[in-house]
Amino acid sequence: MQDIMPISVTGNNKLKEELTALEKEAEELTVRVAEAREMGDLKENGEYIYGRQNLGFVEGRMGEIRGKLNNSEVVDCTKVSCDTIAFGTVVTLMDLDSKKEIIFQLLGSYDYNLIESVGKKVNRVSLLSPIGEGLVGHAVGDKFTVTVPRGDMNYEVLNISVSEFE
Repeated sequence: MQDIMPISVTGNNKLKEELTALEKEAEELTVRVAEAREMGDLKENGEYIYGRQNLGFVEGRMGEIRGKLNNSEVVDCTKVSCDTIAFGTVVTLMDLDSKKEIIFQLLGSYDYNLIESVGKKVNRVSLLSPIGEGLVGHAVGDKFTVTVPRGDMNYEVLNISVSEFE
């Protein structure tokens, strides 16, 4: 069984919009496949074969989206607590090795790539990534090390704020 994954309101809405569009497409494909089936010989009926393949892909994606929606908890990223780094927060860090500021927004794996950047340059990071896991729970002023495949990264938390989108 899958764990419940947080998802932003915006990410949840985008998945629902995609699901609605795919449901409409599936209905249209079903009609086209039925019409192609009536044409006769199914072994050499390209429209039928292509339609069935397309329908399979669409139904597979619909199942994937339904699974994500069923295994997620919707969180409004504009109303999260900023006491510590958690899902939805926007975090300004100082990379203690390069002395550069980096801004991350911590999102769930279901929506970290669905959200377009709003305003300033914000790097979307999944809760399940090594950096995401290393960020959770830290407060402003904390210094910590995150181990990633290319080595250790040392950070200091400069600021924690709410998101500009739900």
